[in-house]
Amino acid sequence: QLISRKGLSRSLFSATKKWFSGSKVPEKSINELKNTSGLLYPPEAPELQIRKMADLCFLVQHYELAYSCYHTAKKDFLNDQAMLYAAGALEMAAVSAFLQPGAPRPYPAHYMETAIQTYRDICKNMVLAERCVLLSAEILKSQSKYSEAAALLIRLTSEDSDLRSALLLEQAAHCFINMKSPMVRKFAFHMILAGHRFSKAGQKKHALRCYCQAMQVYKGKGWSLAEDHINFTIGRQSFTLRQLDNAVSAFRHILINDSKQPPAQQGAFLREYLYVYKNVTQLSPDGPLPQLPLPYINSSATRVFFGHDRRPAEGEKQAATHVSLDQDYDSESSQQWKELEEQVVSVINKGIIPSNFQPTQFCLNRYSDNSRFPLAVIEEPIIVEVSFRNPLKVPLLLTDLSLLWKFQPKDFNAKHDGETKELGTCDGDMIGTEAIAEFLINSEETKVARLKLFPHQTGELHILGVVYNLGTVQSAVTLDGIEPSIGLQTGKFVSNGLSVRGRQDLEIQGPRLNNTKEEKTSIKYGPDRRLDPIITEEMPLLEVFFINFPTGLLCGEIRKAYVEFVNVSRCPLTALKVVSKHPEFFTFGGNTAVLTPLSPSASENCSAYKTVVTDPTSVRTALLSSASSVDFGVGTGSQPEVIHVPLPDAVLLPGASVQLPMWLRGPDEEGVHEINFLFYYESIKRHSKMCHRVLRHTAVICTSRSLQIRATVCRSNALEDEEGRGDNMLVFVDVENINTSETGVKEFHIVQVSSNSKHWKLQKSVNISEDKDTKLASRERAKLCFKAVRCKNSEGRFS
Repeated sequence: QLISRKGLSRSLFSATKKWFSGSKVPEKSINELKNTSGLLYPPEAPELQIRKMADLCFLVQHYELAYSCYHTAKKDFLNDQAMLYAAGALEMAAVSAFLQPGAPRPYPAHYMETAIQTYRDICKNMVLAERCVLLSAEILKSQSKYSEAAALLIRLTSEDSDLRSALLLEQAAHCFINMKSPMVRKFAFHMILAGHRFSKAGQKKHALRCYCQAMQVYKGKGWSLAEDHINFTIGRQSFTLRQLDNAVSAFRHILINDSKQPPAQQGAFLREYLYVYKNVTQLSPDGPLPQLPLPYINSSATRVFFGHDRRPAEGEKQAATHVSLDQDYDSESSQQWKELEEQVVSVINKGIIPSNFQPTQFCLNRYSDNSRFPLAVIEEPIIVEVSFRNPLKVPLLLTDLSLLWKFQPKDFNAKHDGETKELGTCDGDMIGTEAIAEFLINSEETKVARLKLFPHQTGELHILGVVYNLGTVQSAVTLDGIEPSIGLQTGKFVSNGLSVRGRQDLEIQGPRLNNTKEEKTSIKYGPDRRLDPIITEEMPLLEVFFINFPTGLLCGEIRKAYVEFVNVSRCPLTALKVVSKHPEFFTFGGNTAVLTPLSPSASENCSAYKTVVTDPTSVRTALLSSASSVDFGVGTGSQPEVIHVPLPDAVLLPGASVQLPMWLRGPDEEGVHEINFLFYYESIKRHSKMCHRVLRHTAVICTSRSLQIRATVCRSNALEDEEGRGDNMLVFVDVENINTSETGVKEFHIVQVSSNSKHWKLQKSVNISEDKDTKLASRERAKLCFKAVRCKNSEGRFS
């Protein structure tokens, strides 16, 4: 019976062999699959016959019988310690169990795990183990057991084959993302691991693909360090594959994010970026300038100043304060200057403000009214202050920093316009551009750069942005822990010679509109034209200097100073006026005042009086005032007053200067007073765009209390004049020293009392001795009595 069974099995085996194999299996391939004990079955061995029976059943899709045969063969192989054969039988038994229709038995995953372990650990055949893992993973995924499949795939990764590990890690990542509750971060993490192993295996395209898929998960989630690593690797791989635009974009993201990397790492990122960008620009040297990501520019903080650098004060000369970029913007002060200018324009135009009137704005910023095109004068510099911020922890060096502009020449007196000059940084005939050779921004520093343009033609100017070379300073930071790019060597210092030229645009958003109903219900922004000045014809330019101008006065004290007017332009100026809300503070004197004053260096300059001898035989002198009280304006505190400046011939020629006396009267209230002077002047020629110019000055005067004076008059018939007329009066003057400050003037000497009346004069004092003057200490009073007689003529006299 046994013999017949053997014969049956041999005949079945032979028939199967003829049908399917057709030839004998080479001895060499069998030797490769032998087990650890060196056991090799002959072709007619019963164990192999059962295994081949199982294979035949598997081929004809009789999976239940195939499973039974595989299971039987597995036991025989294990008994003989034929581990390679046993692992194969286990693998096929698990597959047969899975493929059985109706699934009468669950999938024996432990069969597969045993087979994988046997292939890997005992047989040392990683190819078969990998095949088994991929087969088992697909079975588990078809049963939605993604977690088990991912664990199985990850378990087979090793250091001996980067390519195999990369494939398994990528498949594991897809298992995590396909779960019922997708594990997105695990997907991204394992894609990064797969990309790393692909890179080590030399598969750059697959590595780049994996990192790009992982970047979709980490982007914008706040994982800044992970983003930096991924972007850095994408940049490296893209550069290797000559995808330079992708490389530049990846490195740009590293630099513009608020990086939390240490300084050494940021320096390495920056140098990599510069190296890649330099390669990009070398491919198209004649192309447009690229947009650089660093440093940050706060466009809304950009300030534009129209005006030249004024001469500093010399000696006793004090220059008018005017406007400078160093002053902070004050909306209240700006409104006051606007009101003063409107007042003087209204007076010039006989009470009417012209419809095209545009208040003069010297400095434009985010708070000023930038809805109109500003006016600049030809041959006068335009200063643009740009605010840079370095977000990195390494310094940035900008070289050859200048403004980028577009200019359209236009003659405002003619009908023909010129052609537009685009980006004319090299066309110095129209617009002169001043460049900053080196501009260093330290780590995490905000720094402003002041760039100048010099217009040489009239027309319309549009400032577009800044252009510069971006580089790093020489440092001793190596590429720590990071492989350098092609062309960079490890351990070498990067000199400041590595730089790229590019640009950044100044894009300023105007104020949000909120006037009409449509504007309130939608988001609309108005124009901001601070970077679009109109260059007008030549205009006069005035500089004002104050000589011996006091900083402190007593209440009611009259002091004499000098004002020097200088025309520093090539045009004559005329119609010079000054307007102030405190006209009672100053005067240029009346019609009787001397227009040719003493030299400002004279000792009498500081006094409002000059000494004259009244009687040749007497040693006593009297003081004659050059300015009377009627010359000072009457200040109401609200309405400014326009005062004409008495220029010789009413014109100040180019390069000419003139000094005029100015009498100052201390305000009646003690304290610190800010007094604004607005000087208005015009050109002899009438221009269509700019009709006038103004100059501002703010004087700060500290006043302290002095004397309080009260005068009473009574008629006296007892006193007769020289002609015997009795139409005389007694003038009683009560004087009190009300200054109680220890730092101020402690004692006053009353030397002279004068009458400013045109009809009365003071003759003699009743109670003042001839030799002594009256002294008043703090809080002391004195009562003076004078005889007043009527003047013979209507001219005012002083005695």
